[in-house]
Amino acid sequence: MCGIYGITKKDRDFIEKYIKICEHRGPDGHDIWNDDYITLGHNLLSITDQPTVSHQPWRTERGNILIYNGEIFNYFDLIKKYTEFQPKTTCDTELLAWGLDHYGEKFVEQIDSMHAFAYYNTQTRHLILSRDHAGIKPLYYAETAEGLIFGSEIKGMLDRVPGSRKIDQLAISCMSLTGINATRNTFFSNIKQLMPGETITYDCTNKRIKLSERIYITPRSNSSFDPAEFRDKVRKTVQMCSIGRRQMGVFLSGGLDSSVVAYEMMKIHGAVNTFTNKMQPNVVTDEDYNSDATCAKILAQQEKFNHTEVIITPNDVIAAWEDSIYYMEQPVYNPSMSMYYHTNRKLSEAGTIITMAGDMGDEIIGGYPKYWKMKDEKFNSWSSIIDKWLQRIKRPLIVGVPTLPATVLREELIKLYPDTLWNPADPVASYMALDCVAQAPNEFFSRNDKYGMAFGMEGRFPLTTKMFMQYCLDIPTSYKIGKNKHETKLLTKIAYKGILPDTIINKPKTGWTVPLGQWLAGGSDKNLKNFYTNSMGEKSMLDQVTVSQKSSKALVPAWIMKDWIKKYQTTY
Repeated sequence: MCGIYGITKKDRDFIEKYIKICEHRGPDGHDIWNDDYITLGHNLLSITDQPTVSHQPWRTERGNILIYNGEIFNYFDLIKKYTEFQPKTTCDTELLAWGLDHYGEKFVEQIDSMHAFAYYNTQTRHLILSRDHAGIKPLYYAETAEGLIFGSEIKGMLDRVPGSRKIDQLAISCMSLTGINATRNTFFSNIKQLMPGETITYDCTNKRIKLSERIYITPRSNSSFDPAEFRDKVRKTVQMCSIGRRQMGVFLSGGLDSSVVAYEMMKIHGAVNTFTNKMQPNVVTDEDYNSDATCAKILAQQEKFNHTEVIITPNDVIAAWEDSIYYMEQPVYNPSMSMYYHTNRKLSEAGTIITMAGDMGDEIIGGYPKYWKMKDEKFNSWSSIIDKWLQRIKRPLIVGVPTLPATVLREELIKLYPDTLWNPADPVASYMALDCVAQAPNEFFSRNDKYGMAFGMEGRFPLTTKMFMQYCLDIPTSYKIGKNKHETKLLTKIAYKGILPDTIINKPKTGWTVPLGQWLAGGSDKNLKNFYTNSMGEKSMLDQVTVSQKSSKALVPAWIMKDWIKKYQTTY
């Protein structure tokens, strides 16, 4: 994991400043390359080889330039396939550079990876920007009168992109209506993001985007389910994602997905470091907020993991609040962002460089209750799936910023997410496939990248490889979801029955969340209440909510939005 930055003109001063702002992304080195048409910069976090041999910007055999952030998980398979490639290092940057030299952007189809890269052809002066199929690695860009400006983080380009500190109405409208900004636009006007699976080609001479292509993992729903085969696929994808020479740690939430990742890592490596959150004080209202920690501890003791419980208190939330907003860069609908930031810091303090998590298991294996509720609904078109997705939360969030009509957002999402993902024989699988590219990148992967890289850590998600995603989306929904409400994610439950503890197999679905709203509404912690009222004012929503799970959903979005506006000096 690294940081990449560029501007399509000669401007080393700007890129040097960009690198400095984002130096947390690459503690192992940095450098700049330029000609008269482009300047490229890179922060290095060395994972698979020594920093001296993985130095970037990377000059290819044909004299082209590559800057790259990510990992190629089928590296060893590709080494066997392309026998004409003779590696001089164990660095996957060398393979990517060779493949792009020989096959151009089509080589992206061959790699099973998480990535964001920029590849500059010094002869044609064409620049290729690419983001992985699942959208794990971010890549932001802006088309300006100067040319194209791009990078792994937004904060370094804000003062260079005209009008960027004005809040983008489309982005905030999507957030308000659905709880997620799934558009191409960021919250900063005129700054956009590459979509998951997208590769664009930019003509540096004529200053225009020439070509855009997308890779989709489609819900074919044409295979049967075999428990032994499923376990083999899980082990293979975990093994693929376990490459590297740096210390690894697993976010063990206590749910099925992180549990199978930790379990298989233990079987592969003989040891695993796991980390879970434990709330103090705990809250037991509509759910026990330490139930995940209890399940994680049972599994850790059974399998002899090197397990750490990361205690989360109201004071920890306060201490991490401001940094969690700064490093996330964009506002989110989630009360637990400060907890996630704090937890990443604890993993880093324990020597972790590579983090592993089970995200996207719900989206490809049918883990959310909403999928169970959808199984008997009638959907006759892709647009009906988009309409359903727009109803993913019951009522619009209160964010304190003007928003656009839902009809405008609907038209935008239909353009961004085409009916390539539509399978009329399995509409629920189509919705899952949409969640894979709309929900997961913008809710889970973005926070992992930002908070992990804040401490120089690379985040990986074994359940997101092309291989495993396609395998799961080839299995029809009828195998994943049963008749009763608790019968979700059946592939994992059946395949790991008798292997994982029954407490995990039979555990109801809960979120990996902090009871922030309950702590606030309960009024037991004066420091937290004072922290909230100092930000929001005495006449806030605090007195209007009850001590329930809904309290955090009512309180937090507007709170985060207000503090984000202040932190990034944005207007609307």
